[in-house]
Amino acid sequence: MIKLDDLTIKTAGELLSQKQIEAQELTKYFLDRAQKLNKKLNCYITICAENALKEAKRVDEIIAAGQKISPLAGIPIALKDLFTTKGIQTTAGSKVLENYVPVYDATVVSRLKDNLSIIIGKTNQDAWGHGASGENSDFGPTLNPYDFKRVPGGSSSGSAAAVASGTCLAATGTDTGGSIRQPASFCGVFGLKPTYGAVSRYGVIAMASSLDQIGPITQTVEDAEILFNTIKGKDEMDSTSVLPKVFNRAAKIKTIGIPKEYFSEQGLDPHIKSELDKVINKLEKNYEIHEINLPHTKYALACY
Repeated sequence: MIKLDDLTIKTAGELLSQKQIEAQELTKYFLDRAQKLNKKLNCYITICAENALKEAKRVDEIIAAGQKISPLAGIPIALKDLFTTKGIQTTAGSKVLENYVPVYDATVVSRLKDNLSIIIGKTNQDAWGHGASGENSDFGPTLNPYDFKRVPGGSSSGSAAAVASGTCLAATGTDTGGSIRQPASFCGVFGLKPTYGAVSRYGVIAMASSLDQIGPITQTVEDAEILFNTIKGKDEMDSTSVLPKVFNRAAKIKTIGIPKEYFSEQGLDPHIKSELDKVINKLEKNYEIHEINLPHTKYALACY
């Protein structure tokens, strides 16, 4: 018997293409979990049950017809509520936009839909992306799924908590000053902040346009690779977008730089430093480790 709670994008996609499970079965499982757990976690602002099941049925029909599907077809994905979604409430975590229903999709959303992903819901966040704890949403705080007394991080709080609690297989987030990486860390999942311009910002409500970046939050690095390679790329609607290199886990990385400014005594918890040192010691067995200098680090917070 297939355990749906152990799936990743990769394994779920293989089961779907092999007709061992149906997209409707998969979607219903994650919708049921989302509706049940959201009462406590508050990681979703909107759950798109009707639309999700409708799209899942369409995916099943395509698979039944023998058509080849993309790796994201039939995969339940949640969207941070900064991403505009045609016909679906988009709030940015603020009551100011409580009744806003966009008439168009963000480019990232369009690319996910083109690949037959299932949009399962819109996730909670610090309002307008302003926050690092998930407590600053006008729709109430998101809780950390591992410890309700702790915060999930932010501002992509709902996306990280949704993935960590198994209410979706992946989620989108935005990162201006840590808003993907920090909540992913707090919730024990994987978050990727791509290079600026690698993913189109068109249709994503801005926190700071010159710094905002869009990326995946997933259970595994492999899943992040699949999702990133789907949403990346040049977009004529975003003049800052570029054509990035393919994210390849198997790339032969030889050198890793360690910014010395990040290891100062001020602002770095001793326990965290100790754990980072352990990781660096392990990496030294296979990679060249070089201390590098990022002299403008001291201005980063002010710029942010």
